[in-house]
Amino acid sequence: MSRLGKRPISIPEKTEITNREGVITVKGPLGEISRNFKKEIAITIADKEVSLAPTSEGVGSAFALWGTYVAHLKNMISGVNKKFERKLIIEGIGYRAELAGEKINFSLGFSHKITLSIPKGLSVSVDKNIITISGIDKELLGQFAAKIRDLKKPEPYKGKGIRYENEVIRRKEGKKSV
Repeated sequence: MSRLGKRPISIPEKTEITNREGVITVKGPLGEISRNFKKEIAITIADKEVSLAPTSEGVGSAFALWGTYVAHLKNMISGVNKKFERKLIIEGIGYRAELAGEKINFSLGFSHKITLSIPKGLSVSVDKNIITISGIDKELLGQFAAKIRDLKKPEPYKGKGIRYENEVIRRKEGKKSV
């Protein structure tokens, strides 16, 4: 049984939720997000609350999806009311990022520059060595931030690479001279 799933989710003001054949659409002051939900979870929208419950009691996948769908719905509701934000820090001599329209160009010590296109719905700003990504879709934001971090993961000896703002890199000691 899902402890999160048992509690109804309250809908804030200026936010609308609609359910059309398994497609949940959340509209708010910052935008609109839609997502497909399986029929194994019954979603009821009443007054200013949304409640979720598994439709088939004996199926294990319904119970597995119950808490997950509650988390997705909460992220959708909070995203259309307040944007999510992720900051990445680039460390290393000569490592930098530049915005070029709808793309980001990275110089990360390779023999070539790496270019990534920014997904629709996300806004990116680059200030010196800090990349700030913001958007209403938490899943898309996290996926894009992870894609950027995978370009050059921080190494444990000097800490060079791309890391999240609050990420702690365990440093290793280098070779010792005799």
